[in-house]
Amino acid sequence: MAPETILLVDDEPHVLELLSATLEDGEYRILQAKNGKEALSQFEKEKPQVVLLDIRMPDMDGLEVLHQIKESNQTSSVIMMSAYGAMKTVLEAMKRGAYDYLTKPVDLERVEVLVKKALEAQKLAQEIASLRSKVEEKYQLENIIGKHPSMFEVYKMIGRVMDNKATVLIFGETGTGKEVVARAIHFNGSLKDEPFIAIDCASIPSDLLESELFGHEKGAFTGAIAQKMGKFELASKGTLFLDEIGNLTLATQLKLLRFLQEKKIERVGGTRSIELDVRIITATNLDLEKAVKEGSFSEGLYYRLNVITIPLPPLRERRDDIPLLVEHFLQKFKPESKKKVKFVPQETMDLLMRYDWPGNVRELENVVERSIVMGKTEAILIEDLPLRIQEQKVVFEPELEISSEELPSEQRVENLKRLIVDALEKTNWIQTKAAELLDTSRSILKYKMKKYSIKKGVLETPSRVNLQKDYRGQTREKNIKIE
Repeated sequence: MAPETILLVDDEPHVLELLSATLEDGEYRILQAKNGKEALSQFEKEKPQVVLLDIRMPDMDGLEVLHQIKESNQTSSVIMMSAYGAMKTVLEAMKRGAYDYLTKPVDLERVEVLVKKALEAQKLAQEIASLRSKVEEKYQLENIIGKHPSMFEVYKMIGRVMDNKATVLIFGETGTGKEVVARAIHFNGSLKDEPFIAIDCASIPSDLLESELFGHEKGAFTGAIAQKMGKFELASKGTLFLDEIGNLTLATQLKLLRFLQEKKIERVGGTRSIELDVRIITATNLDLEKAVKEGSFSEGLYYRLNVITIPLPPLRERRDDIPLLVEHFLQKFKPESKKKVKFVPQETMDLLMRYDWPGNVRELENVVERSIVMGKTEAILIEDLPLRIQEQKVVFEPELEISSEELPSEQRVENLKRLIVDALEKTNWIQTKAAELLDTSRSILKYKMKKYSIKKGVLETPSRVNLQKDYRGQTREKNIKIE
């Protein structure tokens, strides 16, 4: 059997050499092309099974090459490579049929794994439907913000499912943007012109939820004075988004399972089956597998829903995305406010990035909106933030002759001031390094310096308070708090 053919396309010779050396051990037939035109010529002649394709090339960009390759041969798997991992580019690549996406400098082990997977699953490329280029502005894909690797996986999944009607389960903590992702799937896919109906299963009493979902007949229960269509019927030919699916009662879960199996529903109090064409997207912040074991969630429904899953990471696990999100929300709320907030100073951003955000992206959005309203300047200052963010505490353990808790409050303040000055003097008054020595953030340090009027030369280096690093490299002082 002839070896599989791999085509490498990049305008940088050293990249071609590195990829060739990596893949030669896999007993592949390796071809190289240094530009788009040469790549298309090689492709038409050799029909490679896998193409590793750079996006940024001088004569023809990789997206155009990808487009022509997929028009020529849908079965070939194309893996895109770029040093510019913009979300829009990732989605455009997935739209045009890319198998996967690598950010430069590429992980060579991942290259080998992806090539093997591509050869084992050539049909996967045929299942990746084209993304629609014209989308409703409110639900543009660019409104999903993030460059963290886990977010790139979300983008790729959206690209793969938006043009089919497969059931999708989105899971993540409260505030991570589950409904935003559901809307992105609907409004950027083949169902964009059909209804999108969303219902929060946690916000409606359980005795009313079944009627809300499936509708009811006249006289079905007290107060049912007329026939009512439910959310399923309202979403006909479109998408029904069921948020917090884990809050459904077992009886309602079974009716949902029946719909997924038979595509039919019955209104409450009715006897006639109604056949419907509705795509189901569900979301939850619960561990459904655990709920199945505990008997509170239908095992059959769980397996029906757990086919295509999109996990959303909490904000604390992708802190580097916080500045991008803050800028996005600043632009979002600027037209709605008479205040002209233009920027967030570094000390404020430091504090935002240090906070754990239990409410995730939704909480960050609310904080930015509140800060714009409450702020008095063109910048969002620390004092404009909610107290829960301002008052993040860091504990130190100095080696004092007596516990600071036994000292008068004035002495505790004095000791804290000396602690800060000592750190500043040890780091030549470089605040970033002093904050690191104190195991705190630069924003909190600046805040305390302003509060206690600490300036260079104001206090002598303390003789009774000694900063020491513990075995983990952290500064410790007994019972002193920066608060």
